[in-house]
Amino acid sequence: MSLVELIAQADERGLAASGLACLDRCLPLLGGDDEVLRPLWAGLADGSDVGDWGVHIAQVRDKLGEVGAVESAGDEAALLARRMLAAAPAERSAAEVRVWADACSVAALHIHRLLDPLAGRASSVDARREGRTEGMSPLVAAELRRQITVLELLAGHGAGGVRRALEVSTEGRRVLRAVVSRRSRQRS
Repeated sequence: MSLVELIAQADERGLAASGLACLDRCLPLLGGDDEVLRPLWAGLADGSDVGDWGVHIAQVRDKLGEVGAVESAGDEAALLARRMLAAAPAERSAAEVRVWADACSVAALHIHRLLDPLAGRASSVDARREGRTEGMSPLVAAELRRQITVLELLAGHGAGGVRRALEVSTEGRRVLRAVVSRRSRQRS
């Protein structure tokens, strides 16, 4: 099943986890602490977060707004990550998180394409999300696999899949952190 189809079929918790996982994997671009999104993940796991979602999102925006705004000026990948965070809905309703999860999916794939020296700039992330994966660069392919895995975990295990989705996201964050680190060394 394609990523687009998985997003279309996901429930509210799966969509929130999908968007949150994309944002989590892109944290290295925002200069934030790895734990900044923990309250949101915890709320997804135990179901208590629905009412507190907006409060936690505002707290994350405050924390990450203070960090990295100056360093990331002019960096398209960091700008896309900031937009992901800015677009996070204040209310965790299925309709709102569906739009956000879809936008986060596109942004995260685009970020990985921008940061992958092997990725063709002309390749469409929309085609990748629809299942056309031939010629995809390794970094973009790995991000696509992670996005699909997160949605499959939540579809198959509900709240029980949140912990594994977080592990998948943490792995992706480590990979992106290494890419960002290598990129900054090359610029120096």
